[in-house]
Amino acid sequence: MNAIKETHFNFPGQTSFYKGKVRDVYTIKNEYLVMVVSDRISAFDVVLPEPIPYKGQVLNQIAAGFLKATADIVPNWVVSVPDPSVTIGRICEPFKVEMVIRGYLAGHAAREYAAGKRQVCGVSLPDGLKENDKLPEPIITPTTKASVGHDEDISREEILKRGIVSEKDYQNLEKYTRELYQRGTEIAKKHGLILVDTKYEFGKVGDDIYLIDEIHTPDSSRYFYSEGYEERQKSGEPQKQLSKEFVRKWLIENGFQGKDGQVIPEMTPEIVQSISDRYIELFEKITGEKFIKPENKNVLNRVEEAINNALRSL
Repeated sequence: MNAIKETHFNFPGQTSFYKGKVRDVYTIKNEYLVMVVSDRISAFDVVLPEPIPYKGQVLNQIAAGFLKATADIVPNWVVSVPDPSVTIGRICEPFKVEMVIRGYLAGHAAREYAAGKRQVCGVSLPDGLKENDKLPEPIITPTTKASVGHDEDISREEILKRGIVSEKDYQNLEKYTRELYQRGTEIAKKHGLILVDTKYEFGKVGDDIYLIDEIHTPDSSRYFYSEGYEERQKSGEPQKQLSKEFVRKWLIENGFQGKDGQVIPEMTPEIVQSISDRYIELFEKITGEKFIKPENKNVLNRVEEAINNALRSL
């Protein structure tokens, strides 16, 4: 098998294990996290039955590249990337908000605007905007991090009023969010892309703020192709997106949107291969690099060995 569906490793010093929708996370000595980005794929809050070869590697390598390219803005949690599908990092105490930043009126913000709202998370928007228009300036629209259920929009004022984040820390989170988005926008532009919106998560070790989790991946960000963007806006056509929207589209076309009673369509080897190919295409477009498939076919053995070697040097 050249795909990671699940892992059941046991590492020296392991204190806990958490299985998320797509990531298996091992805690080592209550000091480090070993994050294995599996090839599981989720849509409509449902994990699909077949793993997608190389999907985990694509997401992990995009995130690792962007974390490295932004380390001068804010330190991040990464200690090492011992395998294409693995990141090892320090444990941080996460802030209970996600910092969402939007440069364009798309997705959730566009739906709120279409419903007549002219404020998103306490931020005012001008009249006369169309879906996917560039905003006068990027806006920060935070969400709460719900342990159960869906994340919810929240304003800066409410965050400070509830004491979710201190004012000093929140000012830093906003500053980092704007600078990271600016850097991400510049990198995207070089590759013929527009970074439409994205989210960042931050944590603390002592008094120091760290950027955590993944950044600028197609799972956490929305990209448009810049070529033809203006023409599509003028003619009212949908924008050409670089995201995992194609997976949702395939599911919808086959009668599945995660609702009760609906059955996940059969994921034939051809469908799995086509999704894998699209993820590799995403990687090459976002990074401007050629995707390299690891030679070792026994992916679980390769991953376990790489992690054990990395842990010995911690």
